[in-house]
Amino acid sequence: MISIVSRSMCVTDYVELQVLTHFSLLRGASSPEELFAAAALLGYPREFAERTFRQLEGFGSYGFPESHAASFAKISYASSWMKHHHPDVFCASLMNAQPMGFYAPAQIVRDAREHGVVVRPPCVNASRWDCTLEQYGGRYLAVRLGLRQIRGLSNADGAKIVGARELTAFESVEDVWRRSGVQRAAIEKLADGDAFHSFGADRRQGLWKVRGLGEAPLPLFAAADRADQAVSAEGIEPDVELRPLTDGREVIEDYRALQLSLRAHPLTFVRDELARRGVTKCADLATIRDGRHVEVAGIILVRQKPGSAKGVLFITIEDETGIANGILWPDRFERQRRTVMSASMIGMKGRVQKEGEVIHVICDRIIDHGDLLHRVGEMSFPHRTGRGDGAKHAGSPDRGDKGWSPAPRNSYWPPHADGMDPEAVVKFKSHDFH
Repeated sequence: MISIVSRSMCVTDYVELQVLTHFSLLRGASSPEELFAAAALLGYPREFAERTFRQLEGFGSYGFPESHAASFAKISYASSWMKHHHPDVFCASLMNAQPMGFYAPAQIVRDAREHGVVVRPPCVNASRWDCTLEQYGGRYLAVRLGLRQIRGLSNADGAKIVGARELTAFESVEDVWRRSGVQRAAIEKLADGDAFHSFGADRRQGLWKVRGLGEAPLPLFAAADRADQAVSAEGIEPDVELRPLTDGREVIEDYRALQLSLRAHPLTFVRDELARRGVTKCADLATIRDGRHVEVAGIILVRQKPGSAKGVLFITIEDETGIANGILWPDRFERQRRTVMSASMIGMKGRVQKEGEVIHVICDRIIDHGDLLHRVGEMSFPHRTGRGDGAKHAGSPDRGDKGWSPAPRNSYWPPHADGMDPEAVVKFKSHDFH
């Protein structure tokens, strides 16, 4: 009846009727008399037309949000079921769909590991382009991060690398370069992503070996490789002792190259200093009573300022123990806008608000803790001494000892290994929604 009647209505009235049925009931959006008159012309009783219009009014008040809620509910149910029963598959799928939505790769991987999933780093001999699942003795399959996770590595180069190792695994950095046929820049990206550990080359050793490669393999050696069906080194470099990266620098480089680290969270290295400053761990908010004033600190994950929230800003931060959610009222946000919007690591000082299992910090003050984050690259995991450790971990080597000898002359000590090196600082990207 509605489709037939609509043909006899003017365009304006028809559009208003569509607004009424597709969204909420808008006062004055449509005139029932127009519908009644059009129905009467086509022989429909007024009582029938009035009943039809009341049904349209009822549907217009709930139909649009209900239909959207129903479609979202199906997706939410399927996602929740998959995450609960197959967190390994769920993690790999989300990683392969990046970039996307609300959660960054570091949070997806962290949640999977907290639910018992083993996540393995990118490997030039084991990773494909996408994240894959590998056999593992535990409850779930292990997730192997794909080459797609390495920043700056193209899909085409990834395909060449995977194809080149189909017959035999790579045995060296030069072997990867020669057999895959990719440019040296791509090999450097692999070294940045610490993808050479399967043949014993860590990140710094890999980068050092990349420096010894030319722009392209020499034709004479390439011809010999084809004849011998093997890769011969173009030159023999003397072994060089490289100073290892600090634990903190390894984590920083992981975030720079992979957007995540499987070694540790950056705040692990500054927890002692945060404790001295009276900062509470995010996970400890669950045991703190409602209304108590605290400070929690972490890397900013999300800033949200919905249009319907009347200027209220919602902040989510993360430390090595979990996440914390903060609420910043409009007046406090305006006073601290620069810190809130520019800092990567903040402290939220305020009052704990609890309602069931939902916990927020109502922020009075936002503190920029970027100075601590900048020091992570210089730090290693804290060494906890025990009884008798004074004899095991004494000071620097005594030159009078029989076994002491100076460092070999071919040792390489990078000048940026210590101190405030700009390269040891990485900007942690947040997801901002306004």
